[in-house]
Formats: sequence, C-alpha cells, structure tokens
Amino acid sequence: MQTFGKAIRTLREEKELPLRKVAALLDIDQSFLSKIERNERKATKEQVIQLAKIYKVNEKELLIQYYSDKVAYDLAEEKTAKEILQVAEQKIDYFRKNKVNNK
Repeated sequence: MQTFGKAIRTLREEKELPLRKVAALLDIDQSFLSKIERNERKATKEQVIQLAKIYKVNEKELLIQYYSDKVAYDLAEEKTAKEILQVAEQKIDYFRKNKVNNK
C-alpha cells in the first residue's frame, strides 16, 4: 500500500522527470511539490488532475489515491473509523439519490 505522495513520486521517477519541471508544469514551487511527494502537504484536486495528464495515467485512479489518503488521514486516529466509513457510504448513496430526484 502506498500513499498518494509516494505514488506520484514513483510516477515522476518512472517518467524520468525532474521535480523542477513537474513543479513548473503545475505552476507551483519545487519545494511545495517535494512536500506533496513526502506527504507533508496536500495537493488540490485540480493539481491531481494535472498530474494525471502530465504522467499520462488514469485520472480516476489517481483521484482515488488522492481521496483515499484524505479520508484515511482524517480517520486514522478514530476508533470507530470503519463504522464511520460504512455510514458515510450510505450517506453518499442517499445524497446521490436525492440529488437525482431533485432535478
């Protein structure tokens, strides 16, 4: 299992792209990208989508990595994390259903 930061670092290294070049393509500071790769800072959804294009990888897969990290970090210390995720899944279904019905 790897974190989002590790995943994008691996992709960058596989593509043999220097940190400074990828940072320039994202229009962010090189040190900020380095911190994202080390899981010290969080990327934005827009940056994740840009990274998928830069690395020519599946956007959905990279977004899953990104969001799963966000959820896992938020719930890591919670004793009821699994139960919270189960209820959240039900709420997502409910919200989607009601959004569709309201149109």
